[in-house]
Amino acid sequence: MQTIGILLPRSTYYQTIGFDLYEGLRSGLKHLEKNDIKIVTENIGFGADKQQCYRSAEKLLLEENADVVIAYIGHRMAQLLRPLFLAANRMLIVLDAGASLPQEWPSCPNIFYHSLHNSLGALLAAKQAVNDGYTSAGMVTGYYDGGYLHTYSISQGFEDYGGKIAFNHATGYKEEDFTMEPLKNHLEQFPNAALLSLFSGDFVQWYFEGIKNVLQEKNISVYLSPFGFEEMMLTDAEYPGVHIKGIAAWSNKIESDENKIFIEVLNETGRIPNLFSLLSWESAFISLKIIELTKECKNNVTQIASGLHSFTFESPRGTICFDKKTNNSISPLYNAIIIESSEGKCELELRNKIDNVLEHFEELTAQELNNVTSAWYNSYACI
Repeated sequence: MQTIGILLPRSTYYQTIGFDLYEGLRSGLKHLEKNDIKIVTENIGFGADKQQCYRSAEKLLLEENADVVIAYIGHRMAQLLRPLFLAANRMLIVLDAGASLPQEWPSCPNIFYHSLHNSLGALLAAKQAVNDGYTSAGMVTGYYDGGYLHTYSISQGFEDYGGKIAFNHATGYKEEDFTMEPLKNHLEQFPNAALLSLFSGDFVQWYFEGIKNVLQEKNISVYLSPFGFEEMMLTDAEYPGVHIKGIAAWSNKIESDENKIFIEVLNETGRIPNLFSLLSWESAFISLKIIELTKECKNNVTQIASGLHSFTFESPRGTICFDKKTNNSISPLYNAIIIESSEGKCELELRNKIDNVLEHFEELTAQELNNVTSAWYNSYACI
């Protein structure tokens, strides 16, 4: 019997993240009629403890003899695990939120990255703002979200496209410290500035509530990256009454057979489909391909990696393939806006699929991170 190992994180504001990741993988394998695959799990907390992540991965490889390991971790933690997987001659699939940027894009044949592309979405949201005529903008983030290099992606992207960052505002970490009051003064000085915004989880709800209470009377436009469009959080967010648009990675409104099946299967398990269960559902396809290639290539990792480079599959968000230079998955992204639901909450509305995502990704990887760094090891959205 083949075994797939998965390193599961925890999160204080996506409290179901571990269950979502596990159920997405289990349901994906069941949908593919692979009931003979054993899943073994290890908990890695917030994904910040280097020793815990290493020990957990080592246990899956040595004690559980996992054929392939899946981990919801960031690039920095993945690179720390690289020697382990090289020594074990096994493959690691990194489920990547795409919220940060590596100092150097890795291309280790043992590690492939399956991404939600938050940094790429942030870059494209900045481009949207420029195309909409904005030449100045403020960057608005939460304390936690602001610690990742998607901040560089959205701000540098805006300036590369011809805009200028006029001000920055980072909110507090706790709800009682979360305020939009400083934005009133900023917007009085720069009344025609867009708000380039990076938030996730509960912070999205606090942000919209703050806009509604403090800035609703101002004619402002807000631009979001993919995690700002996470529908599970939007359903409980008050509609702020301003223009909100940006880039979405997935929506339950995508009209395709694959998306319909994914939603139905997850609903049958009692779980609400979200970005995390989507990511691990897709990882089932990648894992099975690795197991197939491992047999065909007789454990030759270089040949397995070559086989993955030519691998494509249909997912709930569209066709997935891999970039040969970075071993990163390339997936569809969508232009989206937020509208008011009948209950006065937020609802995502898809506009259109973005063309040439691979070209945009290559633009992202070409950015030079001069004097830019992040201290966060946490898996994104895991605090």
